[in-house]
Amino acid sequence: MGKKNSDMKFNSNSNENKVSLILDLRKNGINNPEILRVIEQIDRSYFVDSHLYDKSNLNTALPIDCGQTISQPLIVALMTQHLEVKSNMRVLEVGTGSGYQTLVLSKIAKFVYTIERYKTLHQKAKELLKIIKAKNIFFRHSDGGLGWIEQAPFDRIIVTACAFEIPNHLLEQLDEGGIMIVPVGEVHEEQVLKKVKKNKGKIYVENLEKVRFVPLLEGVEKQ
Repeated sequence: MGKKNSDMKFNSNSNENKVSLILDLRKNGINNPEILRVIEQIDRSYFVDSHLYDKSNLNTALPIDCGQTISQPLIVALMTQHLEVKSNMRVLEVGTGSGYQTLVLSKIAKFVYTIERYKTLHQKAKELLKIIKAKNIFFRHSDGGLGWIEQAPFDRIIVTACAFEIPNHLLEQLDEGGIMIVPVGEVHEEQVLKKVKKNKGKIYVENLEKVRFVPLLEGVEKQ
């Protein structure tokens, strides 16, 4: 998915921004070399509209379709680092969004199963990641809060929207020894990123960071 010649000036600036971004991630506690390598390799401009190309490698959230956002790279990196993904693992992602977090996960995990409730975002991400030739990602247009029961259990689950409470349907689909990363709280109030572990049938919850995400909504949108 190439860029036009008119974008060559942007590409030069983008390289400088990417170096600054990686340094910023390191300063903010991202010390997993694989995650840093993956984020450095991925061109985030593919996942935003053309008028935002010059901001794509800045450490900031950006708007996408359907009133949603592509998360700040630091949040993507933090969530991925806390998820502790290994190359033999199957990951469920609730909230495909732009597909950026999906691609990051696919470079680390064995398989990524990603669910999006907005049909527009689902189709756009699916088409884009097909062009990029990511072959270990499986897509579903569905209510993410219900998970993907046919493919459960999952080694890891990541939720990229804020839930009112830890979703029980997703807990049930988390494998023994599994980890789930999920933001929990009220949409316009304090939200906390939580790390949920399942060990010998018991659930352990650790509060990680204060965050701000769009809400995890029920149902699906046909557009």
